[in-house]
Amino acid sequence: MSFATGFRHGVHPPEEKELTSQLPIRRMPYPDELVLPLRQHAGKPAKVCVKVGDKVERGDKVGEADGFMSVPIHASAAGTVVDVDWWPHPDGSMAEAVRIKVDRFAPQVARPRLVPHWEGLTTQQVVKAVQDAGVVGLGGAAFPTHVKLAPPKDCPVHTLIINGAECEPYLTSDHRTMVEYPDRVHFGIRVMMHAMGVQKCVIGVEKNKPDAIEALRRTVPKDIDVTILPLTVKYPQGAEKMLIHAVTGVEVPSGKLPVTVGVMVQNVGSVSAIAEVFETGLPLIERIVTVSGHGLRKPANLIVPVGTKLRDLLAHCDGVTAEAAEVIIGGPMMGQALANLDAPVIKGTTGVVVLEKGETREAAVYPCIHCGRCLEACPVFLNPSLLGDHARVQQYEEMADLHLADCMLCGSCAYVCPSNIPLSQLFQASKVALRRAQAAVT
Repeated sequence: MSFATGFRHGVHPPEEKELTSQLPIRRMPYPDELVLPLRQHAGKPAKVCVKVGDKVERGDKVGEADGFMSVPIHASAAGTVVDVDWWPHPDGSMAEAVRIKVDRFAPQVARPRLVPHWEGLTTQQVVKAVQDAGVVGLGGAAFPTHVKLAPPKDCPVHTLIINGAECEPYLTSDHRTMVEYPDRVHFGIRVMMHAMGVQKCVIGVEKNKPDAIEALRRTVPKDIDVTILPLTVKYPQGAEKMLIHAVTGVEVPSGKLPVTVGVMVQNVGSVSAIAEVFETGLPLIERIVTVSGHGLRKPANLIVPVGTKLRDLLAHCDGVTAEAAEVIIGGPMMGQALANLDAPVIKGTTGVVVLEKGETREAAVYPCIHCGRCLEACPVFLNPSLLGDHARVQQYEEMADLHLADCMLCGSCAYVCPSNIPLSQLFQASKVALRRAQAAVT
C-alpha cells in the first residue's frame, strides 16, 4: 500500500499541546455525586432501568440499550440513585439523567463478571459484548462502536485505520494513551481485526507525537499486519474522510460511508476501550480527559468517571484563573462553549479547555468581503461563503443542493474568516433545521 500522509486545504491553528503532552495520565478521585445522561451516544438514548432509592455498584446498568443503534449506560461508581430527572447536557440542551450519590465508604470494586474470551467468539458475539459494554467512539462523535464492527455484507472491509492524529488544539488524551498504553491499543486492534476478518491495519499518528509513534512501533505485534504511519501535522487531519485520503489516497464519495471504499476508521481511545472489555469485562464507565487551557491553574490528563460534573473536574485542577473567560467542552475548533458547569463529563468528552479573555474573539460580526479564504481552508472543497449566505436567510434546501451534508463542522472556515462570521455554528444549526424539515415531510 502506498501512503499519501496528507490532504489538500485545511489550516494550522496553534497546537497548544505543550500544556499537557508530557503530563502522565492520573486518576481523578470519585466526586460526591454523579450525573449520567441517558443520551450519551449517536442513535436512540438508553432506557432507564433503575428507580430512586436503588443501590448500584460500579459497572451496574442504569440504562438499557433501546435497539441496535443504542448502547447501555452504566454506573461509574457505587452509590444510591437519588433522582431520575432532566439535567443540563454538555450540548446545551436538557436530557433525562440518573443522579447517583456516591458511597464514600465503598471500595469501588465492580461486581465479579465474566471476561469474554475473544478468540473463540464469532463476529456477532464480539459485537454483542462491545454493545453490552456501552462502548462508543471516544473521539467526540460517540457513534456506537458495535455498529461499526458489523458493516453491511455488500461492503467488505479490507483495511482498518486507527485514528491517532488528535489534530484538535490542546487535546492530548489520545497522545498519552498511545504513549502509556500501547499494548492495550494493539490488543484492541487484534480483537477488531479478528471480529471483522480484516488482514491489514494502519495507525495514523501526526508527526508532532514522536514518542507515541516510537511506543507503538516498539510494541507492534509480529503476527498481524499493523503499520504505524506518521502523518502531516495539519488540521483537520483526524477527520475520518481526511484520514482515509491521507492513508490510502482514496476519496470517500460524497454522501457515502468509509465502508463503501473498504475502509473502517476507529479512534485510538475506542480501540483501547474495546481492549479493556476483553481484559477486565468492565463496561465503559470512565475515560481519559484532557483538562487544559491557559485559564486553568493545573492542566492535566485524567481518568475521569463518566458523570462527573464539570465544576468538580475543574475544582480538581485547582480551578480557573482570574483571566478565565470561557469553558469549552472538546477542543477550541469543534468544541462547544458551556453555559452551565453542572453539565457532566459523558462518554464522548475528549477534553475541557479553559480560555483566557485574550484568546477569545470579539462578538462583533462583519459582512462577508468575499475574500475566498474559507474556500481555501475547506478540506472538503465546499463554498462556505455561499452556504453562509443561504444559512442567514434559512434557505436550507438550497444548502442541501450545495452539499451541506458533506460539511463535517471542522470550523476551518470560521477560523480563517476575517469578518468573524460564525460559519460552523450556522451550518450546524442548518443541519438540524434541515433534518427537522425532512422529518416533517416523511
